Amino acid sequence: MGVSERKLRDLEKIRLQIIEQSWQIVQEEGWQALSIRKIADAIEYSAPVIYKHFENKDAIIAYFTKVGFSLMAKELASAVDHNKTADQNLFDMAISYWKFAFEHKKYYEIMFGLGIPQCEVVNSFKEMKAASDVMLSCISTCVEENRVEDINLHLKFKTFWSILHGIITIEFISNNETNPEEVSPILTDAIQGFIISLKYNNH
Repeated sequence: MGVSERKLRDLEKIRLQIIEQSWQIVQEEGWQALSIRKIADAIEYSAPVIYKHFENKDAIIAYFTKVGFSLMAKELASAVDHNKTADQNLFDMAISYWKFAFEHKKYYEIMFGLGIPQCEVVNSFKEMKAASDVMLSCISTCVEENRVEDINLHLKFKTFWSILHGIITIEFISNNETNPEEVSPILTDAIQGFIISLKYNNH
């Protein structure tokens, strides 16, 4: 192995250490506890070493945000079964969203630390856009299958996401030890109502 290859391998090793220790700090102490100094102490390197890999703390948070949205997009997509009706797929996707939020709570917290991202933010990371595209596509298919006309898809998409995020946020705030498999009846009722609104309300 050449010198340059060894250096690259060592740099990648340090980067992975930074990511692993950052995640450990988050798991044990929460996102608010994460700092460059704390990460540096954990991996036993100086702060400038961290800055060679991540410009600042925000860059580390952005990394985990991308990972979180990537995971979400995959799980939402896996909930869609083309052998089912669009209505059922939309409902199943909402349940998948709920389960993701509580199975990956630390990711969800950093992904939505300031609430639902604005459109320009969603489009800034391909991982975020991938997750939103799955939801928008599912809603669009539901509308087409039910032959609904003159409907604002983006408005319905924002409503759908707001319902999910709002109910989950309330559950987070309550500090209950929520079982991801025990889906809130409030969520199921809200999503069933949303699906009905898609089918019978064209405005």
